[in-house]
Amino acid sequence: MKFVFEKIKIRVRRYLSISRRVHLGLALRHRSKGYELLRGNGLEIGALHNPAKISKDCQVEYADAMSAAEASTLFPELNSKEFVPVSIIVDLDLAGLSNIKDESYDFVVLNHVIEHVANPIFTIKELFRVVRPGGHIVVSAPDKNFTYDKPRKLTSFEHLYAEFLAHTTQVSDDHYYDLALAALNVKELEDSELLFKKMAWYRLRREHAHVWDSQSFKEFMRACQTLLGFKAQIQFESVGKDNRLENFSVWQKLM
Repeated sequence: MKFVFEKIKIRVRRYLSISRRVHLGLALRHRSKGYELLRGNGLEIGALHNPAKISKDCQVEYADAMSAAEASTLFPELNSKEFVPVSIIVDLDLAGLSNIKDESYDFVVLNHVIEHVANPIFTIKELFRVVRPGGHIVVSAPDKNFTYDKPRKLTSFEHLYAEFLAHTTQVSDDHYYDLALAALNVKELEDSELLFKKMAWYRLRREHAHVWDSQSFKEFMRACQTLLGFKAQIQFESVGKDNRLENFSVWQKLM
């Protein structure tokens, strides 16, 4: 009887895994037209268990702040068998992509990472630095109206610019406190020990520090272009009101 139950549990786990992948694929299908623009050799940063569905004709390397083994410990709710093989260890907060030469790739992909970093403007600068002229930058950020960030205020460009000028390399406690306020109810907030445990957990996992909706994220990308002096044109965009998730955009670097 025990053997039968074990077989049933295995089948249930397989079913749930397949069901989750199907649901995720449907939720992200708006990205496919953007990925069709990509050619050549590329880099994806922070893919974890959900790499971009890019043509097999492309060659893709994976970068992250930690190895797949370390990520499986930090994110036990994810299936570690689905994690991509990380060949380049980078910490966007501390050093950007400094271990990668200028114009090394035909494209770079950064999905749902920009909201976690300490210095988003510097991160955008690094993405455009490592891509060749004519190449593409794929970047997406959650639209707060469709995530647990909904109660939080939008992060202003002035705030991000101040962090850029200060060469910020670590997310401040204020960001995680703001996230904790949104996540906990009033009664739980009275427990300061729980609050600080939550903040420490968010920092360990590098949870959402910055908040955008689809319009403000597009404005952020345009403002970065003006500030940093790079030339780029948007070739594909899908916004939260249409996909119920994010601002997803593909930019072509002109120079």
